[in-house]
Order: sequence, then C-alpha cells, then structure tokens
Amino acid sequence: METDVFVELHVPDFQKAIDFYKTLGFEIVWISDNYMVMRKDRSVLNFYGGNDKVSHHSYFGKFPNDTKKGYAVEIVFLEDDVKEFYEKIKDKVKVVEPLKQKPWGRWDFRIEDPFGFYIRIGEKYDWINKKDKISKTKEIMQKKGLRN
Repeated sequence: METDVFVELHVPDFQKAIDFYKTLGFEIVWISDNYMVMRKDRSVLNFYGGNDKVSHHSYFGKFPNDTKKGYAVEIVFLEDDVKEFYEKIKDKVKVVEPLKQKPWGRWDFRIEDPFGFYIRIGEKYDWINKKDKISKTKEIMQKKGLRN
C-alpha cells in the first residue's frame, strides 16, 4: 500500500460523494452496499454508509443527524499547480476561503464538501522534512511541557 493512514468519511449519500469528489479528481476504486473507496494518485478516501446507516453507527449515532459531519476536522490535499486547480473547480464547489497566499508563504484555498467536511487544497511542498522546525522541536516541547 502507498499509505498507512486511511480516512473514512461517514456520509448518508454515496452519489453526492461521487459527484463531489470526482470534481476533485477522485475515481471509484470499488464500492459495496455500504462502503466505497475512492482514489486520486496516492490519496485514498473511504466512505461508509451511503444511506441511513450513518445515523445508526455505534459512535456517530449518538449525535443529532444535523450535526455537520466534518466538525473540527480539516482534510488537506496538495496539488502540483494549486492556482490552475482552483480555476478549474472554483465554480463547481462551495469555496469557503478563496485562493490566497498564506503568511507561511504557501498558496491554498478552502472548500466544504456536501456533508460539511472542511477541505484545504494547497500547493505541494515537503512539510515533514523542515530542518528549521525539526531543530526547534525539542526546545518547543520543553517550553510547553510536552513529552515524547
């Protein structure tokens, strides 16, 4: 597998998910009665439900059905040419923050999927191997009283 972490979105309507995520370039890998896997390059999204099973889930069923599905979660996708991608999809999705350069120097924009999941789409860069951040990590952890 190309990833060890999978995101599973619990949604009440597979067709809405298909229509929306196809706009972002995802394609169906496989689908069953209550599960669907979509992929774009190395990004994989899994969808559970596609029907009223979402509201009966052992954990998520505890919340009101009108609870925004993606509350307090940000899903991040990176694009080679984020400006071109923005122009391609901006009129087909709900843009909640238009394309702009952020204080950290990178371009991105924010959208919301049909179920309330908050998605940031930004330009590709390596945020794991940032030498300046790595060198300060021990100091920051000590300052904040964090343990590793």
